[in-house]
Amino acid sequence: MSEGQADAAAAGGSAVQGEAGEHSPSKGTPFEVFWVALKLGLTSFGGPIAHLGYFRDEYVVRRQWLNEQSYADVVALCQFLPGPASSQVGIIVGIIRSGLLGGLSAWFAFTLPSAVALVLFAYGVEEVDVSDAAWLHGLKVVAVAVVAQAVWGMSRSLAPDRERATIAILAAVAALAWQTAGGQVLVIVVAGTIGWRLLPASPTQGEHVSFSTGIRPWLAISSLVMFVAVLVALPLVRQVESSQWLAVFDGFFRVGSLVFGGGHVVLPLLQSEVVGPGWLTNEQFLAGYGAAQAIPGPLFTFSAYLGTAMQSQPNGVAGAALALVAVFLPSFLLVIGVLPFWDVLRTRPALQSALQGINAAVVGLLLAALYRPVWTSAIESTSDFGLAMVALGLLMLWKWPPWLVVVLTAGVSSALAALAGM
Repeated sequence: MSEGQADAAAAGGSAVQGEAGEHSPSKGTPFEVFWVALKLGLTSFGGPIAHLGYFRDEYVVRRQWLNEQSYADVVALCQFLPGPASSQVGIIVGIIRSGLLGGLSAWFAFTLPSAVALVLFAYGVEEVDVSDAAWLHGLKVVAVAVVAQAVWGMSRSLAPDRERATIAILAAVAALAWQTAGGQVLVIVVAGTIGWRLLPASPTQGEHVSFSTGIRPWLAISSLVMFVAVLVALPLVRQVESSQWLAVFDGFFRVGSLVFGGGHVVLPLLQSEVVGPGWLTNEQFLAGYGAAQAIPGPLFTFSAYLGTAMQSQPNGVAGAALALVAVFLPSFLLVIGVLPFWDVLRTRPALQSALQGINAAVVGLLLAALYRPVWTSAIESTSDFGLAMVALGLLMLWKWPPWLVVVLTAGVSSALAALAGM
């Protein structure tokens, strides 16, 4: 039997469904899941929406670990959960394929390449004087283009009508007026309430297909209880315990618990959590954010750079590990807690309506972040504005890959600075 036939046979076995349409949870091995996810982690450029396309090609079309409808159901679930949507989809596919260890393997392999790259970048930045580096300023400029592209793309899908566009605009105004993590959380809560009360639920398209995950109800409930307990208890414990390790874990756990959709949406909350307390400078933050655009994998691994580059302990590799675990832990707890009950939850109109309001507010938060800190920190001259517009055109009109635009913009920024100094 050839390798392709073996893959097809294994995939076919995992995709076989009974009359109830359920997938067996353990038709592969965690090692198999690891290698497939590692390939995706090395090649998946373009953010969470692009990642979902890569996942579909690999998991549905090529390997047939689950069918189209099941994959659509998984993606729909992850739109309801806070955290990085593409990483959560990978975790769920891993669970379906090989149980909880498969989910852990899928996350670790998909996250590893970008996390290692950003840790190395953080160490490289520390070794040189970057206070006036022109290439560093170029990374800040290209961040303007990347975030602007994200705002435009997300607004078309998440705020396509007057009602949701209005929510997005009001959310942006509120976020700029109240620039704290608490203010952003309040904006999300208010928007969800408005959506629940005023926006009609989107009708579910087609018949959904259930799948078995092997997660027992007691484990699911325990995971949800742990999620709520950690989210509520950590800020209270910090009132009596001044540990910096605890503060870092709390900050990144809260970010992972409150960001819907993942990708560039994480920018304003992360900026508030790490720049506000003085753990990093805004220049360091934007430099890492720009570098994160040039690598594949989930943007949430930007946390690895932040943990490494912090000015006080925990930093370095330990800080990177702490930040990564904290920011992704909510996704694991929520996926394990909600997945067994998804068939019931997904039919509730109230949740669908609330999510519409929340998603519109997310667009507004990202719009606010586009202005401050991204624009105000990067655009200092007409040449900066022109370079940002060129980068935006290459991304949106010519569809250049983000990593190439990042490299080009950093190089042009250095060249312009050299010419100005002649």
